[in-house]
Amino acid sequence: MASSRRGLLLAFLLSSLPAMSVAAPPQNDPYIWLEQISSPESLQWVEKENSRSLAVLETDPRYAGLYADAVKIAEATDRIPMPNQIGDQITNFWQDANHVHGIWRTTTPASYASATPQWRTLLDLDALSTAEKTGWVWKGANCEPVGERLCLLNLSNGGEDATTQREFDLGSAAMVPNGFTLPTSKQNLTWESADSLLVARDWGPGTMTASSYPFVVKRLRRGQPLEQAVEIFRGKSTDVSADPNSFVDGQGNRLTVIERGVTFFESELFAVDGAKTTKLDLPTKFRLQGFAANQLLLRIDQDWKGLKAGSLVGYRIANGKVAEQQLIFAPGPRQSIDEVSTTRGHVLAVIYDNVRGQALSFAPGASGWTAKRIPLPDNASIGIVSTDRLSEDAYLNVQSFTVPTTLWLADAAQASAREIKAMPGRFNAAGLVTEQFEATSKDGTKIPYFIVHRADIKYDGSTPTLLNAYGGFQVSETPVYQSTRGKLWLEKGGAYVLANIRGGGEFGPAWHEAGLKTKRQVIYDDFASVAEDLIKRRITSPRRLGIYGGSNGGLLMGVEMTQRPDLWNAVAIEIPLLDMLRYEQLSAGSSWVGEYGSMSVPAERAFWEKTSPYQALRRDGKYPEPFIWTTTKDDRVGPVQARKFAARMKEYGLPYLYWENTEGGHAAGANLKQAARAIALEMTYFTRKLMDPVEPPSAR
Repeated sequence: MASSRRGLLLAFLLSSLPAMSVAAPPQNDPYIWLEQISSPESLQWVEKENSRSLAVLETDPRYAGLYADAVKIAEATDRIPMPNQIGDQITNFWQDANHVHGIWRTTTPASYASATPQWRTLLDLDALSTAEKTGWVWKGANCEPVGERLCLLNLSNGGEDATTQREFDLGSAAMVPNGFTLPTSKQNLTWESADSLLVARDWGPGTMTASSYPFVVKRLRRGQPLEQAVEIFRGKSTDVSADPNSFVDGQGNRLTVIERGVTFFESELFAVDGAKTTKLDLPTKFRLQGFAANQLLLRIDQDWKGLKAGSLVGYRIANGKVAEQQLIFAPGPRQSIDEVSTTRGHVLAVIYDNVRGQALSFAPGASGWTAKRIPLPDNASIGIVSTDRLSEDAYLNVQSFTVPTTLWLADAAQASAREIKAMPGRFNAAGLVTEQFEATSKDGTKIPYFIVHRADIKYDGSTPTLLNAYGGFQVSETPVYQSTRGKLWLEKGGAYVLANIRGGGEFGPAWHEAGLKTKRQVIYDDFASVAEDLIKRRITSPRRLGIYGGSNGGLLMGVEMTQRPDLWNAVAIEIPLLDMLRYEQLSAGSSWVGEYGSMSVPAERAFWEKTSPYQALRRDGKYPEPFIWTTTKDDRVGPVQARKFAARMKEYGLPYLYWENTEGGHAAGANLKQAARAIALEMTYFTRKLMDPVEPPSAR
């Protein structure tokens, strides 16, 4: 799911419902037992389903080659080691064939800029996993922002969102003796000082929401056991979560805030001053973007005090109050703010204009903020890789569908940039073209989409084509270089399509809000309209068209399969939501009520009663045989909705393939080989369905 926060919660729902409680298992659902994720019965079912489906896919004569290519790309040592600036050093987390769990390492900026950086290993996660008999998965490091030497390592067992936090000394490259150690929990924390943390975590009964996120924040001082931490903030049990954040800008100004996530898209912000927390007069729909020039940076997602939704705004906070509001950037009608980061004296922002990226550097001044565009390649996706509060250096990546990722070193003060590293091509892009078209959705809205295909395709509907989208949570989908799909699909003559449907953030908050809750059918109509446009243009045909998507995109695939089975011959449903009548009771589901609605609201329940894929399946449905896959350790969406969907298809005698990876969290795998296996299985499935002259028999 796009994020772990926000949404109305089960406690509120239960208190407001009539006798028909949404927590009660539906009496007509015979597969509730599969919701017991690790029960012997459930795992036995998984093992049986895996064996059946893998016997089909892994014995296909093309699988071994596809898997070998996927592993080679995943473990390639000539990848760009993406930098993370911490003080005067560059750190990087690296995995390859010799480092399955990975190593955390460091070098100097000068060495990093060379062709062969000289790395010093900070932490060997393989050695730690072996010593502790735990499959540790790296979830990043949270470093104290002033001294930039002490870091809290986020370590996950098998890829879960829940992590263990351990204090690490960058100078000695070792865990801090008797340092901060926080046992496993879904937790949010920030450095208040070198000797004090603000921590939101599971403090015991009554401190976690029904979404399984914390809403109580405590101050933990060095040397204190957890039970002596002092509470400074408590949200409500009906909230989604509480997130403490402590910021330091390039001039040393400091601001500590706590964000109370009331729903997934609505929050309150509190300034922290010792034991006192004060609510700030700010919009309720916003995204925290950082702190610069003594201003708290927000992307506001609603109109607010003369400023339009989608704008980047700086707020000066003084004495627990908003003392000043300054507009930094207001996007146009086809623009959106994708990423924001800060340097010593500037704010960097990636802006998308009709889904094409550009980077701007903003400088504060007496009359407000002024912008300069950083010269970078056009018609590409741009990402902010790393910045540091004491430097004007920033690392940016640039990529497109057919141009491999390049890394640029930018000077935010000069608004200049130079390419310093480039990833070699992973597939043969010769003869490929990228085009952007528009489809007309059911209500007349124009839906842009990109297509990558061979220049010499025949416009007779014969091109095997994969169509992908996400359509939710204001997440923007942009043109990125997909090494493995390029090698396993484009190079073999297939076409790839990315649809910028509503529900995403490509054109700002209004594009997202157009498909919220009971308005969600427009998202599904948008996706179908792109397919119809591809078929009308005779680029492909239903026989040669396949679709895939994960998480919220997996829900999209389930709806499209049940609503428009006539449009596609293959559907890959990845780590999905599918039982929308019970999603609030499963894993972190109740945090997403702001996106999907609640079954306690009659109109919202009525919408999902006819739209939820699990309930929409019919015995006599003429569906394509889907490939449904998920992961056991996903503690965000969870594997149970995919399980139940497959079990219902089996009950109805409908063809399907099902695979569940036992590790990986809300992702394809816990390491590079697992991720490669997932995509190789999926591409084997698509090859069988869309490229073969005669469709192989279904596996029932």
